[in-house]
Amino acid sequence: MNSSKFEEFLNKVTSKVKSKQAHSLIKKELTHHLQELSHSFQKSDSTKEEADEKAIEEMGNPFILGENLNHLHKPKIDWVLTSLFVIIGAISFLPLIGTTHSLPNYHFIGRQVIWYFLAVLVIIGFLFFDYRKLRNFWMGFYVSGVGILLYTTVFGYMMNGAQRWLSIGAIIIDVTPLSLCLFFLAWAGLFSKINTFNSWPKQMIVIGLFWMPIILYMALPHFMMSVIYFFCVVAMFAFSQVHKRLALKLVVANMIIGLGFLMTLIINFHNSYVFTRLTAFFNPHDAEFNFVVDKMRDVLSQAGWFGNGLFNDKDFFTSAHTDFAFPYLVYSLGWIFGIALCGILLLFILRISKNAFKTKDLYGRTLVIGGAALFAVPACWNILMGFGIVPLMGVSLPFISYGGSMLLCYSAILGLILSVFRQKDIIEPTIEENFN
Repeated sequence: MNSSKFEEFLNKVTSKVKSKQAHSLIKKELTHHLQELSHSFQKSDSTKEEADEKAIEEMGNPFILGENLNHLHKPKIDWVLTSLFVIIGAISFLPLIGTTHSLPNYHFIGRQVIWYFLAVLVIIGFLFFDYRKLRNFWMGFYVSGVGILLYTTVFGYMMNGAQRWLSIGAIIIDVTPLSLCLFFLAWAGLFSKINTFNSWPKQMIVIGLFWMPIILYMALPHFMMSVIYFFCVVAMFAFSQVHKRLALKLVVANMIIGLGFLMTLIINFHNSYVFTRLTAFFNPHDAEFNFVVDKMRDVLSQAGWFGNGLFNDKDFFTSAHTDFAFPYLVYSLGWIFGIALCGILLLFILRISKNAFKTKDLYGRTLVIGGAALFAVPACWNILMGFGIVPLMGVSLPFISYGGSMLLCYSAILGLILSVFRQKDIIEPTIEENFN
């Protein structure tokens, strides 16, 4: 190969491509085509030097080729997903306008404006960040997540029956969303190299890493966070291109441990508040624990198609702007609005899921799939909880329920998802197309 002629040609092509990140990908692809053409001409009795020149001529004008490739290989913004985020963000102010609180409504609205301002900065920051730089820090993310939860277990504040709050100056924050984000990043990095865990000691480590956060969340206790974590990791594992034999070992081992873990919970914690609430879900005659469920059904039955207005006189729940935002919005604005809201959230999650398969980078795909699960599980649980279909738990509706720490963590995840989409056409593929 006359590498100097090829290199000169490639430099002319990439001079027209604005994204420097795409240069290596373009050079790799064009070099492959040039080599194939050169070999083809050499088989037709051309000398190697003649074949290389013919290959370059066959590729055409390098500057025109570069301009065409510039359109294909440039960063892109997912405006559909961004627009859905803006719509959902606007809806988040509605429960703050209409509901009554211990403090004036403008207090919460003002804080929500500040949180959303910070959320937009977080999204923009991650959008223009090369997410691949996070891949090799998976162990650091995991240790940080465990460290935060252990510290909170010992030194955290107890509020609403759970010790998951830390004080930073005058601000008290719920640290479980931050820990969930760290575990999400940790598992995305680990799954990008899961097939290197091919010995039984390493597989035991993976199993231990999986169960440790669940145990810590249950110790706080925060049952719902352990559920979200569980489905997030399982979703990423399912699309991680793990070898079948290794996948089977890990699944069987985790199922056995999971059964043992469940039995331990039932035996040792059957008198706990969380367990009592779960069992009450299956006993509709338990009036004490099903009071809220009955009240929500009553509220939803009075909603009508067009609702009762945001400034209704309904004696609603104290947490109508957080965990019960969905039934409040349906009661106030009606079932047409409720159905539209479900449709917007469904489109938001489906758009993220669809984006996962537009990138050819395994780490990026794993991040997007995990992110979709982190939005889908709490959104579905929160809405179904309003209908009494799943047990009542403290779970927020993503981007709608009031709460700064959760909003910022969701924003970081959305920023990473947008970053994966932005770079999908300018980075080299790492996914094995014929993987089995």
